Formats: sequence, structure tokens, C-alpha cells
Amino acid sequence: MKVVFLGTPDFGVPALQNIMRFHQVVGCVCQPDKVGARGKTEYCAVKKFALQNGLPLFQFEKISRDGVQTLKSLAPDIMVTAAYGQILSQEVIDVAPHGIINIHGSLLPELRGAAPIQYAVLLGLKRTGVTILNTVRKVDAGEIILQKALDVEPFETCGHLFERMSLLGAEAVVEALKQIADGTAVYTPQEESKATFCSKITAEQEQIDWNKSATETVNLVRALNPSPAAWTTLSGKRVKIYELRPAEGSFEGANGTVVACGKKFLTVKCGEGAVNVLEIQAENSKRMDIASFLNGHRVAVGTVLGE
Repeated sequence: MKVVFLGTPDFGVPALQNIMRFHQVVGCVCQPDKVGARGKTEYCAVKKFALQNGLPLFQFEKISRDGVQTLKSLAPDIMVTAAYGQILSQEVIDVAPHGIINIHGSLLPELRGAAPIQYAVLLGLKRTGVTILNTVRKVDAGEIILQKALDVEPFETCGHLFERMSLLGAEAVVEALKQIADGTAVYTPQEESKATFCSKITAEQEQIDWNKSATETVNLVRALNPSPAAWTTLSGKRVKIYELRPAEGSFEGANGTVVACGKKFLTVKCGEGAVNVLEIQAENSKRMDIASFLNGHRVAVGTVLGE
């Protein structure tokens, strides 16, 4: 089939690469370039891949306003989206005879919305997966074509899960495209009563709230690793936390207080339980394990984080 692929971040690249093995990709669409640090233009992952592989590339400020005629001229049989980042109008959805299918990073109807992989980690889910669904105007509410599940590994970070999910999505979308081409695809409506939602992680959520339980705090750090990273303050300066583990034992003191500290360990009291800090990054410094950090930073028992 002739396919137009719409995606922006790393998540979509394995899918695009796999689609190319079995179908003709007649166009790639990604978000407009961003201007990064020092005014340098930054290309997204899908754009880099498209340029490297000589694929026709398009970037629309607003696809539903600017892209319809271009998409029609490509005459695709179907379009595939993977974290593209724009709402699609019905006119865009109707461009291809087989419509649009989307690769979504959850087992729908659970975790519809913008950040399903992060929320799977944040909520401490033991199992998640990818859904290939038919795109409709309501966000992530289309009919399910197929799903593939995987187990979330203990203490797995969002970054690691993201990579595994992207490979699973690449496998699933090719399977779905084959079913559509063969006429064997089954479109199953979602159970609306079971739908849950997740929005983008906000800046406020990035700050560690030491009043929450050790489990919740560990999951927040996992969900925001590697980016944007959870943070707190230490001696009035912001530090990013990349890895925590629940601490064994019972601890007294105010939440956020360093209740134990040595050359190679740092334990902080939470609302329920405590956590051991394993990886940290001070301002204007690099990520390092806690032993390396404590070698250059004096932290005393009784120090309160987050003040």
C-alpha cells in the first residue's frame, strides 16, 4: 500500500522504518522545526530519518489548514500517525481510502491522551502495551484494530519503556496494515465506560513532593527519567533526581529530611516510608551516582530537601 506517515519524536522512527520494508512510503509529515539553545534549529527524529532515507518530507504549521491538498496529491491508500502532535480535521482523516490508523502507547481505552507511557510508569502499572486504532475526531477514541501487551519491568524508567514500546508499535502497525490490505482487519469499538485519560506532564509535577509516599516518589522519578527529570532543592539549589529506591526500615523526621547519610548512600524521609537516592545531578554539573556526588558535596543528616 501507499502510506503517508505522520510522526515527530523518536517513538515513530522504528514504525516508519518497519513500514518501509513492506509498503511504499509516499510522504512523511512532522512538526515544524524548533529553535533550540543558542538559536540553533533542531530537527525532530522523524525528519532526520526521512532526510537520511530520501523520503518526501512535509512540515505544516497547521496540517488541517495547510496540508490537505498536498496530502491528496500524494494519493495514499492509508495514513499512519505516531505521536505526530497535531489534531487532525475530518478533511485530513478522509484523504486516504483506508483513513488513518494511529499507534498509541497504551492498552486503550486506558490512558487516552498525550503521555500514556509516562503515566504507565507514574501510576506504577505492571502491564501496558500499544494499540493500533482507527483515527476519529475524538482523541484516541477510534475502533481498535489490534493490541500488543508487555510487562513493565521493576523500576523501569520511562526512557527504557519508551524504547521497548516503540519497537512493539513498529511490529504492531505492520501487522495491522497487512490485515487492512488483506481485508481481514476487525474494528472493535472501545468501551467508553472504561476510558481513562492522561494529559502532558506539567512543570508543577516535575517537582518532588516529599509528602507523598516512597512508592509514589520512586514512580515519579522513573516516569520523568530521562527527560525532563524530577527535581528538588538541596541547600537552596535545584538538583535533578534520576533514580531512587524504597529504603528498608522505619524512619522518623519531617518529610524531605535526610535521615541517613554515608559515603555511598543518602536516605530521604517521605510521607510514607523513605527512599535511597541512587543518581543525582547538581546545577551546572553532570549526572552521577550518589557516591560520586557525596564525594564532592557535604550533606548532613537533618538536611531538609525541597525547602
